[in-house]
Amino acid sequence: MDDDILRPYTHGHGPSHSHRYVRDCQPIIYGNSTHESWRSSSSTGQPVAESRVFVTDVEDRNGGRSVYGHMTVVHDPLRTVSVLEPGGPDGCSMNHKVSVEETAKAAGCLYAQNAGFFNTKSSECLGNVVSNGRLVQDSGGLQNAQFGIRKDGTLVFGYLSQEEVLDQSNPFVQLVSGVIWLLRNGDIYIKHSLEAECNKTQETGSLQYFADVVSARTAVGHDADGKLILFQIDGQTRARGMNLWELAEFLKNNGVINAINLDGGGSSTYVVNGSLASYPSDSCSDSRWRCSRNISTVLCVHERRCQPANCSGHGECVNGNCRCQKGWQGVTCDSLFCQPPACGPHGVCSEDGCVCDAGWRGKNCSQECLPGFYGDGCRQTCSCANGATCDPVHGRCTCPPGFHGETCKQVCPLGFFGPSCAQECLCDNSCPCDPQTGSCNATLDGETNYTLHKAGHCLAKQIFTSWKQEEDANRETPYLTERSWLIITAVLAALLVFSLIVHLVQACRTSGASRFSERRDYPYIPLGNMNGADSCARGPKRSGKESFGLEDSDSQDEVWSPPRSGRL
Repeated sequence: MDDDILRPYTHGHGPSHSHRYVRDCQPIIYGNSTHESWRSSSSTGQPVAESRVFVTDVEDRNGGRSVYGHMTVVHDPLRTVSVLEPGGPDGCSMNHKVSVEETAKAAGCLYAQNAGFFNTKSSECLGNVVSNGRLVQDSGGLQNAQFGIRKDGTLVFGYLSQEEVLDQSNPFVQLVSGVIWLLRNGDIYIKHSLEAECNKTQETGSLQYFADVVSARTAVGHDADGKLILFQIDGQTRARGMNLWELAEFLKNNGVINAINLDGGGSSTYVVNGSLASYPSDSCSDSRWRCSRNISTVLCVHERRCQPANCSGHGECVNGNCRCQKGWQGVTCDSLFCQPPACGPHGVCSEDGCVCDAGWRGKNCSQECLPGFYGDGCRQTCSCANGATCDPVHGRCTCPPGFHGETCKQVCPLGFFGPSCAQECLCDNSCPCDPQTGSCNATLDGETNYTLHKAGHCLAKQIFTSWKQEEDANRETPYLTERSWLIITAVLAALLVFSLIVHLVQACRTSGASRFSERRDYPYIPLGNMNGADSCARGPKRSGKESFGLEDSDSQDEVWSPPRSGRL
């Protein structure tokens, strides 16, 4: 029902004055320091915490009253105490209000109690909040009593400037705001705290009433050994419990050195292993019962945790202690065993010691690689052959004269010589040279000679083949093939022979006929025509030439013929 409300301020929360005002108004014996620091305990051989239920009698004008409560002693605050947001991370940013039981159970708290103040209407978390090294919110310099644990385990109580809250040289890993500094260095500090935290603009007496009224209370402090003390008492405003003066006196009598007051009244709650162990003052819907209130931040006592929880990424958290991996050291495993300049100019420190640059070896990287080795720490073996030298940095082979290739296993090709076969032979007619010296007067080994013979034979064959192809390509293509010419020639020869035979046959026949004619055929020429008689009778006398011709014609035509029948 949220019916037991105990507010330190009537309107708003916290004073309006600056940190300088707080510093100036405090007793001169404290100088300029507005807070107290104390080295926390780090006992590892004891339980995480010890919780006790107590009953004490408090005297008052009515004869006295009994007060019930819980006091929890934490032996290793740095690793076992956390400030939790309501319901878990981002609870404040979302203005959540969650019961202590729910928050504690989710976080695995062994013991838990309510912590900082909150706005009962908006549920806003009030004051500074740092949870497990994460700044959830800062108050903007609001001057209320603070409790925090720094990274080195220092416990801090008192008033802090905004710069001190945000300081990263030794940052807070846990921080929460209360109202009223109860004990300072073993002395009750309530009177000075009221002056430091009183808001002059609001109604007079509200903060004084907050300190003087009897109610349920929650507080946090430490003893002389640096053990953290969580304190919670049951009560009900104006009926049961303690006022702040009685609370401070009780804590002082129990060895507390510095302590601040946290949210009380109906918010005062104590939980063991996720279960309610206190008697809240708020009524449930049925007034016969009491219910715990939904509140904001929580102080949680848990099993030991390493800071940071992951041991800087170089170890394992075992019972609150970082067990470092090989090569790492320190409480948080954040320091290498190997530290510069242990590795000199040719190496760097690592988890495994010095990591040497390529070409160097040794514990401190001061020795060069032995022949045949290269790379980081000279761990790689060179693959160079034929006596080649190996670059200790990259492992590249420098081939001797006569060889080439990545591993120098290949003999120089014909026509080249020298280291890595980089030079060309200068012999006449492009003859090969000695692959090592480049001498043209070289005797090549049997395999090379055989290779040259095979190459020459192959080359000659290729040349002849090429010549023949060129000759065939340049030769004119005949109109008739060789076979056609042979056929034609044969036909012509046959015709010629046939013609010759025919002529021979004809000649033979003609010769036989001529001989027969000479014996039997004689032309008949009358005698009267002999010596031109007939010519004279037929016509005039012709020229002598013509006469002579006729007269001489007997030399051709006047051949004797035998007389025909009936004639002489």
